Amino acid sequence: MLFAQNRPEATSRDRIDVKQEYELCVWARYFNVSEKRVKEAVAAVGDRADRVSQHLGSRGTSSRSERPSGA
Repeated sequence: MLFAQNRPEATSRDRIDVKQEYELCVWARYFNVSEKRVKEAVAAVGDRADRVSQHLGSRGTSSRSERPSGA
């Protein structure tokens, strides 16, 4: 299947890769903060989306997927 090769690994769903400009932009929109704040949060607590969310104090993750739909 052609699309199977391009599908991200399951573990990448809850990770934020600040080196990918598009992904950084999507996460910034998801958390409703600037890309700079996402980078700072990742530097402070690591690349796990749940930890970044807690650090930023935005969007509770208990009832929502931790990954933005556009990433």
